[in-house]
Amino acid sequence: MAFAAANRAEKNPAAANRAATLAARGLSLGYGERTIVEGLDVELPAGKVTIIVGANACGKSTLLRGLARLLKPGAGVVHLNGEDIHKVPTRQLARQLGILPQTPTAPDGISVADLVGRGRSPHQGWFRQWTAADDDAVAAALSVTGTADLAGRSIDELSGGQRQRVWIAMALAQETGVLLLDEPTTYLDLAHQVEVLDVVSELNARRGITVAIVLHDLNLAARYADHLIAMKSGAIVAQGMPGQVLTAELVRRVFGLESVVVADPVVGTPMVVPIGRRAALLADAAAQRLSESEIVGSAEIGSAEVVATSEGARA
Repeated sequence: MAFAAANRAEKNPAAANRAATLAARGLSLGYGERTIVEGLDVELPAGKVTIIVGANACGKSTLLRGLARLLKPGAGVVHLNGEDIHKVPTRQLARQLGILPQTPTAPDGISVADLVGRGRSPHQGWFRQWTAADDDAVAAALSVTGTADLAGRSIDELSGGQRQRVWIAMALAQETGVLLLDEPTTYLDLAHQVEVLDVVSELNARRGITVAIVLHDLNLAARYADHLIAMKSGAIVAQGMPGQVLTAELVRRVFGLESVVVADPVVGTPMVVPIGRRAALLADAAAQRLSESEIVGSAEIGSAEVVATSEGARA
């Protein structure tokens, strides 16, 4: 079955031409003596949205932490715009690459404006204090994420969806060329999940930033990804456009789940319909009822033919 590419917002050609590149070669990552990712090669397409999917504990978040220099590799190298990120000064790296972890924390009572303003920290220093350019960056981040009206409120007062948009605004205020998001839709209801992904997608289109997102929902991943990476046991098992990657065989291989993959009725991208045990039982029961009705129908037809034959003989 052929699938359509997601109908994404038109990208800014000028921004796309200067998009940042992030790639790893022979990357091995782990915690203590336990290796999670070993000898992995990966490259995020510049100026595109890459979404990483896979079962729990397959190495998705570990990979993202390694790409963000939050986890030192046991082997291999990560290059940002051709430079080894472990040789780039921390403040300089923070001006080029931003990451939003799974569970970010903020000081109690901090206002939205102050929290977003912290995204400008990499641009401050002994000889460069807060300027009008920082005000502009914060205002733009608040505007783009639809949080300007929340600027004076405490982060503690906000809903889950509002808080997540504020965290994204803080990351955007860094004005980096690469943005890594680790499960940004966790704990959000469906409406807020779509809201957050819409914001990220629109930002990618406008600014041409290179984005990588760890996500659990396969159908949302198919809708929002330009490039999809599927992982299992610390390795990449498939990558490419969602329409090429997301198949029933891949879902079985990566998640151990039987499914049917059909075209999304709204945008035409792949949509995974899980089967599961209950659905299989219901399907079997429906097939059994159909079979029984066919048998009964055949018997009734046969009886009618016998009656008709008998009446014809008596006549």
